[in-house]
Amino acid sequence: MAAMEHIEHKNLVREEFTRQANDYATAPAIRDADHLRKLVEIVAPPREARVLEVATGPGHVAMAFAQVCREVVGIDLTDAPLAIAENMRAERGITNVSFQKGDVESRLPFKDHEFDVVVCRSAVHHFAEPRKVIAEMARVCRADGLVAIEDLIASEQPERAAYYNEFERLRDTSHTSALAMSELIKMMGDAGLEIVRFTSHGYRTPVSQWIKAANASPERAAKALAMVERDAVEDLSGARPARIDGEMYFTYRIAMLVTRKLR
Repeated sequence: MAAMEHIEHKNLVREEFTRQANDYATAPAIRDADHLRKLVEIVAPPREARVLEVATGPGHVAMAFAQVCREVVGIDLTDAPLAIAENMRAERGITNVSFQKGDVESRLPFKDHEFDVVVCRSAVHHFAEPRKVIAEMARVCRADGLVAIEDLIASEQPERAAYYNEFERLRDTSHTSALAMSELIKMMGDAGLEIVRFTSHGYRTPVSQWIKAANASPERAAKALAMVERDAVEDLSGARPARIDGEMYFTYRIAMLVTRKLR
């Protein structure tokens, strides 16, 4: 992506996540306590760990790790979700979490090997340069530390992945591309990371809720819905849309990869 396009995309991310900050923070898939617990369990951080969450958004993941780790830092590009995160932190009386603004696609404002665990959830598909972000996550993690990513994954078949990403971009203009799992694994391996645990699962969501969470314009929402409805008939993306009791649903495919920093 050219430099000017990169800047424009960052501005778009700020705009989208300012506009949808409240809906995103309260979305069931984002704040689900059971899922947050399972995420922490699969990462299995040491109790004395210093943890960095990249693209923390409203801070749900950071605060989940704070329950079992010594210190957590959350960093994000956008003020609105950071304000929500800080308000929740204060309301809950959590003292071992801090939040700060920063551009995760530039050099992270931390020293090499500064953290024991670096985690990122549901953000890789918003990055213009995911390879660069993953390399930065690895840089700030200590040798033998953990780098974990949970994100949407697309089909291994390029044309099916393209169809899926097209309707995701219609719904949310800050979406770049959900990667195939093989692409995500390759990027993490290239950053000097070795997989130690992984899992994947489907998360069925109502299409109406999916559209509402991004506060999509009526025109874009209608186009996205039309693509999903076509997908339900023709099986074009792997999202497997289906109408249940009059409500259209589709299934997110989500991968969770926990890796070890080799050096």
